[in-house]
Amino acid sequence: MPTARIVLGETMNLLALETSTDAGSIALWRDGGIVERACPSGEPTGTTHSQTLLPCILGLLAEADLGCADLDGIAFAAGPGAFTSLRVGCAIAQGLAFAHDLPLFPVGTLEAMALASGGERVLVALDARMGEIYFGAYVGGVAQAPLVVLPPEAITLPEGDDWLACGNALAAYPQLADRLQGRVTRCLPDLLPAAAAVARLAAPRLARGERIAAADAVPVYVRDKVALTVAERLAQGGRA
Repeated sequence: MPTARIVLGETMNLLALETSTDAGSIALWRDGGIVERACPSGEPTGTTHSQTLLPCILGLLAEADLGCADLDGIAFAAGPGAFTSLRVGCAIAQGLAFAHDLPLFPVGTLEAMALASGGERVLVALDARMGEIYFGAYVGGVAQAPLVVLPPEAITLPEGDDWLACGNALAAYPQLADRLQGRVTRCLPDLLPAAAAVARLAAPRLARGERIAAADAVPVYVRDKVALTVAERLAQGGRA
């Protein structure tokens, strides 16, 4: 059900969560300005998003002198990304939306990365581990094909030679960088998913009165396999 429309220039408080990778973050869109805070998990902290995300949210809201009841909506990075972390982000977004009757906005991880890159024609390559990458191509923020998760050598590259490439898979898989030679004019291998871009994509949707029911929010995994089997690890020279 659509909510009442909000003009972007008017007072609007939107919380955004990003848990696609260990480099988690949260952001608060407030009247067109964005405040972002890191909320990492994994090494070296030894913590998980399930431990850190809610305290980070409450801390950011306290800094802004806001409570959850003051929010107008919640956005979350729906994926693809790390399975468990995506579930945590989705679950916390759902819980807050249920508790406070707030609109909910899932945002594609790679779409948000394309926006954050600042490019017009963007190739996004996020390390999916297990020898594969999540890959998407965007022109003007519009996906040019369905997202895929494939080994770097199996990725079908789009036509053209003036792309910007971003994402940690560029450094993790040198063979991908080699394949992009001649097609890419700029690379951003250190660009990771961030909550500020999630907020920027969700804010116009909130202003238009869009929403999804909290019960309908689900992560976008793209891949349906979490880890390699013992045999697969051994075949790649790893340990059992």
